Amino acid sequence: MSTAFIALGSNKAGDLSSPVAQLRRACKALDELSFSRVRRISSFYRTQAWGNPEGNAEDQSDYCNAVLELHTELSPAALLSALHAIEDEFGRVRDANNQNAARTLDLDLLLYANLSVRTGELTLPHPRMHQRLFVLVPLLEIAEDIVLPKLGKAAEILAQLAPEPIQKLKDDVWDT
Repeated sequence: MSTAFIALGSNKAGDLSSPVAQLRRACKALDELSFSRVRRISSFYRTQAWGNPEGNAEDQSDYCNAVLELHTELSPAALLSALHAIEDEFGRVRDANNQNAARTLDLDLLLYANLSVRTGELTLPHPRMHQRLFVLVPLLEIAEDIVLPKLGKAAEILAQLAPEPIQKLKDDVWDT
């Protein structure tokens, strides 16, 4: 089995009452993947919408983010395909003109073993994970000594990022 780390995010609840419910359902769906088992899940974090090139981040509701560790026998490509299928099941709509649009569910394959991969469909490690507080904080919660291939220790990378608002949810409760 190989170890993969997956970032989860949601800020558009769809038919459910909150992004937290979306992430809980997503964790369950990931645990039910063939030849795979969820090993650890970080706390859930509330963060502001980020990186919208159109300047519309203020128009979006806050995100709920987490990272989980998955032990899997799936190849990286098969796992990525499974992640996209789960996103589709949750009503994810991909907007080619705005990659940072609101979404019911976002699953990003961050790391797979210690592989460095670059294909048309997949880049490992995730090419922007080292720039994102909302990824590094929950990742370090479940893997405090993790090293990002070709980048270095995640804790050292996190220490150099500019501060951003991030709130660890108490008991996974989303207060409005």
